[in-house]
Amino acid sequence: MSNVVRFGVSIDERLLDRFDALIADKAYVNRSEALRDLIRGALVEEQWEVGDAEAIGTVTLVYDHHTSDLADKLTEHQHTHHHEIVSTLHVHLDADHCLEVVVLRGVARELKRIADGLIGTKGVTHGKFVATTTGAIA
Repeated sequence: MSNVVRFGVSIDERLLDRFDALIADKAYVNRSEALRDLIRGALVEEQWEVGDAEAIGTVTLVYDHHTSDLADKLTEHQHTHHHEIVSTLHVHLDADHCLEVVVLRGVARELKRIADGLIGTKGVTHGKFVATTTGAIA
């Protein structure tokens, strides 16, 4: 990390105790790393709120592969957005259920729209979109 700047923070003792407990639970090495992580998270959220920044995200889908035409619908949806879809991982969970993880890269608002379309496909049992950054945020 270049150009590290030290600064002081005034905080209520009870809040600091709770923060220290959180740091311990999440296995952070120190308060500084935990605080940096919180700041990065806030900056990523802001990037997604603006909506026009380059971003990445993952869509996790669970579905019963016996559902009529569902696999074909998901594949078609993915082919329609082949410029934004970087990779797909397909896992057979058991004799009936599959898990797919789709990695997306592109303009934030478009990725959200694609993710919503995949998750909203009839027959998807569970879906979750996780938005993150390309790493441009320090």
